[in-house]
Amino acid sequence: MPETRGRKARLIELDDQLQELPEGQGRRVDVQFNPDSLKLQFANQIQNNQPSTGGSGGSGGGGGSSDQGTGNTGRQFVGAGTTKLAVQLWFDAAAGADGQRVDDVRELTQKVVYFIRPKALPDDATKFVPPGVRFAWGSFIFDGLVDGIEETIEFFSPDGHPLRASLSLSLSQQTILLANLGDSARPAGAPRGPGTSPLAAAAAGSTLQGLAAAAGGDWQRIAAANGIDNPRALLPGQLIDLRAAPPRSLF
Repeated sequence: MPETRGRKARLIELDDQLQELPEGQGRRVDVQFNPDSLKLQFANQIQNNQPSTGGSGGSGGGGGSSDQGTGNTGRQFVGAGTTKLAVQLWFDAAAGADGQRVDDVRELTQKVVYFIRPKALPDDATKFVPPGVRFAWGSFIFDGLVDGIEETIEFFSPDGHPLRASLSLSLSQQTILLANLGDSARPAGAPRGPGTSPLAAAAAGSTLQGLAAAAGGDWQRIAAANGIDNPRALLPGQLIDLRAAPPRSLF
């Protein structure tokens, strides 16, 4: 099982259009153990336009139609493509939430399962869609919908309570997402990610709100981009990207 160290990966609820919810709304779940790896899959939507031919009769039938299915002659790109993220998360009842032990590991895994449960649309209670979710780990950000979750219970207590589990989580977005590799790869007008701008060192006793105000930035977006949980508890000398803002579709 991976060890807990450094900044925690986090799942943040978005609306069904993958937009950020107002402050104070939506779920936020910190993982117990950071994953060992993340798996990205990119796919295009291709349609085979090979014309169908009758099984008998007609002139020119037979061998000519089979050539249409070879090469790119009968294929057409029909969509914006898809990007998928697969990640495995581990949970242990002994570690619990915020270091507190729980009796059943499902008290922890159900917080993640929440993101696959459909919710009624605000403007149409007859239609249900799962919430959007952001997987954020440092400068890696992926926004999408949860395609599937597979839960495996690994260990039981003598009295039958499940104590350890893993979740295989799959998210997708209907576009090909490009990684934010700095200013050389950043489209005009797109926000910079953490690590691509000069960093400011926090002085003793300073707060993120004060630093953001002096720099003319939004402290909440700066906190999200830098992975800062408590804006009033900065460490002296802590390096912060005051121009950073979490992008919606770059990772």
